[in-house]
Amino acid sequence: MDPSLIQTIAVYALPVIFAITLHEAAHGYAARLLGDNTAYVLGRVSMNPMRHIDPIGTIVIPIVLYFVTSGAFMFGYAKPVPVAFGNLRNPRWGGLWVAAAGPGSNFVQALLWGVLAVMLAAFHVDEPFLTRMAAAGVSVNLVFGVLNLFPLLPLDGGRILSALLPVRASIAFQKIEPYGFWIVMALIMTNALTRFWLSPLVNVGYAAVSAVLNPLASLFP
Repeated sequence: MDPSLIQTIAVYALPVIFAITLHEAAHGYAARLLGDNTAYVLGRVSMNPMRHIDPIGTIVIPIVLYFVTSGAFMFGYAKPVPVAFGNLRNPRWGGLWVAAAGPGSNFVQALLWGVLAVMLAAFHVDEPFLTRMAAAGVSVNLVFGVLNLFPLLPLDGGRILSALLPVRASIAFQKIEPYGFWIVMALIMTNALTRFWLSPLVNVGYAAVSAVLNPLASLFP
């Protein structure tokens, strides 16, 4: 196997595992706070990656896409956290916050990986593996968070949009869900999603992370 591929996998492994695990756990934790214990009872409010990994979505699809796109793009998913939206104290708005919790956790993780990058530079830790991992942590979480906010079911952005739409429009919108995954995959493979959604919003995410971290970095001349 190509040594550079092994190195890339090693650099990205921890950020990807954390990104997926905490994303799914955040859904379950938010659901529990808002009235639904389904995920908690089933052990899905957990930081154990094995409880969230889907063999196809977490392992096979990212590897296939890595080779198909020559490493330019990777996409994957974990086992969805079960949420009984009818158990939420306010199913409509509770559902919105449960959906938003996943991408929210990714943006927080991006910031934390950025803090690690600043600390490594501040203390002159010249270890390429760690600096690459910190950079990967920022990029992975920004991409994962932005991708999940795309307003199409079954992605989190679709659930947020469904909660914001009037009832009749929301019901009509939900009929797209069985086809949503294939629509997203088609948009990815044609580069449309990357060009018109991912790239612009990930750049905004980088700008936001930089705006937060610059004052911290300035403390370490």
